[in-house]
Amino acid sequence: MHGKILITIFIILIAGAAYANVLYIEGSWLGVEGSGSEFDPYGDLQNAIDRAQDGDTLIVRPGVYSAKAQVYHEELCGNCQEHKTPVAASRGLLIEGKTLTILGSGAKETTLITNAGYGVLFLNSWDSRIENLAISGGKRDADGNATDAGIVAKYSRVMIKGVQVRDNNDRDTTVVVGIGGIFGREDSELFIFGNEIYNNGWDGIALYRGATAYIADNVIRDGRGAGIGITWDAAATVLRNRISGYWKGIGTFGASRAVVCNNLVQNCLGWGIIATGESYLDCINNNVIHNGNCGLAIWSDECRGRFINNIVIYNGWKDQWVAPQVGFWKNGKLENFVIAHNDVWGNVKGNWGDMDDPTGMNGNIAADPMFMSDQDFHLQTGSPCINAGSALISEGDGTVSDMGMSGTR
Repeated sequence: MHGKILITIFIILIAGAAYANVLYIEGSWLGVEGSGSEFDPYGDLQNAIDRAQDGDTLIVRPGVYSAKAQVYHEELCGNCQEHKTPVAASRGLLIEGKTLTILGSGAKETTLITNAGYGVLFLNSWDSRIENLAISGGKRDADGNATDAGIVAKYSRVMIKGVQVRDNNDRDTTVVVGIGGIFGREDSELFIFGNEIYNNGWDGIALYRGATAYIADNVIRDGRGAGIGITWDAAATVLRNRISGYWKGIGTFGASRAVVCNNLVQNCLGWGIIATGESYLDCINNNVIHNGNCGLAIWSDECRGRFINNIVIYNGWKDQWVAPQVGFWKNGKLENFVIAHNDVWGNVKGNWGDMDDPTGMNGNIAADPMFMSDQDFHLQTGSPCINAGSALISEGDGTVSDMGMSGTR
């Protein structure tokens, strides 16, 4: 009996393995559309996607692949007050109703030019992956409600790794928003690891309408809007990212929830990290350095969370725009937050705004953190931030936690 069961399982595994194919795409393949084999590759990426079966892997060889934009109308709006709002958009590459793995030959070798607002659109695509390529050349849609981005996922689960989303900076000046980096929408689950998102026209990473994401070890720089925005009822874990050159660093909005740890947020024009709406923000062990207005902010009476073990220094170099030029600004109820074991120091117009200064209470200090350099944010021996963190936060080796992005992980 056991032997029959094992044989059945073996047959199922063999059938599954045979069903999943590896297809090859090479854009310069003599201008001929091949069969997708290693020595007779497809020449057109969308054609390869359309012909691929559920579970297939697509190997995209070095080259530049230009998508043909298609009209894309949707009945739901990702970021409108009324979810059921029609949107007129465009899409480049479409992965719909199947699981695919799309592997480039490296972000400097394989480039997808999308020519559309929704550059690479995953729709009802569960457990797909896209890795090791660049996504560029988007075209902003005229409808300001379109959530244009290099990658857009709706009702999908997608791993995005080693991707450059860059130079999607086409602008329709009749609308404020541009083209973002990676956007998660309607109930999608995203795993966003080790990517570079830069020189785009809107948010680096944005989550809308029930999306969840694990966002780690990305470099997000030189855009507009927010580096990472978690909105509506989205949820995220945000770890070890480096964010700079945006209007805003990391924000929780609406009824969203986020754990934000070990990130570097620097040189943004407005605030560094903010909680607003009815959101919950767990903000632990971040470095928030040299942002234009304030470093950390509480922006409503309804938001809740913790600010623990953060280093917040040198903020406030830009004339007041979205907030005063201070380290920490509250425009909401402090009793909804735990604020402890932070180093808030050297901010242009004060460390704690117009609130009662908590320095010396609950482990909060005001001192030079003594970084190794202005590029290396590890703490020097003798730093007042070493072993000065909260006992509630695990350092991993049994010692008292340090403050700042190099602590705990």
